[in-house]
Amino acid sequence: MWAFPGGFVRHNLVADLHGAGRLAVDATLGVTGIVEAMHATIAGLGGLVPGSTTERTRGITGLVYRCIGGVTRGVGSGLDLALRPIAGLAGTRASAPARESAVAILNGVLGDHLAATGNPLAISMRLRREGVPLELETPAIRAAIPHPGRRILIQVHGLCMNDLDWTRDGGDQCAAVAVELGYLPLRLHYNTGLPVADNGYEFAALLETLLEAWPEPVEELAIVGHSMGGLVTRSAQRQGLAAGHAWPARLSKLVFLGTPHHGSPLERAGNGFDLMLGKLPYTLPLTRLSRVRSAGITDLRYGSLSHADWEGVDRYARVPPERRTPLPLPEGVECYTFAAVRAEREDTHSARLLGDGLVPLHSALGEHEDARFDLKFPAHARWVGRGMGHFELLSRPDVFAQLRRWLAS
Repeated sequence: MWAFPGGFVRHNLVADLHGAGRLAVDATLGVTGIVEAMHATIAGLGGLVPGSTTERTRGITGLVYRCIGGVTRGVGSGLDLALRPIAGLAGTRASAPARESAVAILNGVLGDHLAATGNPLAISMRLRREGVPLELETPAIRAAIPHPGRRILIQVHGLCMNDLDWTRDGGDQCAAVAVELGYLPLRLHYNTGLPVADNGYEFAALLETLLEAWPEPVEELAIVGHSMGGLVTRSAQRQGLAAGHAWPARLSKLVFLGTPHHGSPLERAGNGFDLMLGKLPYTLPLTRLSRVRSAGITDLRYGSLSHADWEGVDRYARVPPERRTPLPLPEGVECYTFAAVRAEREDTHSARLLGDGLVPLHSALGEHEDARFDLKFPAHARWVGRGMGHFELLSRPDVFAQLRRWLAS
């Protein structure tokens, strides 16, 4: 539980139960479909007809599978009828760290499905302080923040995380640096399973609303993005500029912590596994399992920031990395990047490839052999931490000592 001046992080237990029940129904239907497809393949093909797409059984066997599906859908409808009306009457209760983390992970893996099906567990994008949503109306902001100031710093978390993950070892070092330098820190809370471009679009609109409602004229805006949060921020800046928003003109600094500007090999490995399963009739139905991963995760294959990157193509197919839209760093904004390597040296091929365990060194530094994609961070705007992992970038004192120097420059 996290205290804040006025209350605690809260959630609706009935809505959580409703969301979990809906997800269990979806999972049961999905697994039943996979089992039936494998049954049909084995019984009807014997593995002798490559490329067959037979997924339904016939006769009594098919009737059994359809009965299971019908009963499961009936249970789902019953849950909706029973729980939806009382969710709004149940009130809220104090949340817990385990619940916040579990919902964030669930959204990272299945967030696009949760949003598309209207599941109550889907996270809605909000700006929060200590886990508490900030209402973006001038009177509400004045009530929540007596001295708002004219400088704002937004912290944007990464995949399968939530805004409370900025607190490590009992404190939020990023927020502490912001306050020390005269910024008012706020944290973005969002569904990391949605496409990066969708989150970028919504983040851009949210920042425009924030500046319009802020009690004081905002003179400076800075954003610190960890991991996927950096990609969402870059997408938001471009989309906000294209929409004619006012906030990009107030944006002075962008700081990236372990951001996979050119993607992560883990998602590329997942895509390769997906393609391998699809080559044999017996394993073809299992591709449904590998395709459970969210759109947000598939965007991490090459660091996709634009809706155009996936137009007319299957996210789970093999797509050439050159297809993504090049997006240079914004002009007139000071941009800085933090990278890390687990090794004590960064000048070996294995250290650079492994990087911080999730993001290779060249990806975090924005380096690319194709000039269209090279972000060209100047030497003074790059920092590499040795002997640290991806999540240690959120807690190491030397990281935030450098952040202090960059924000104060």
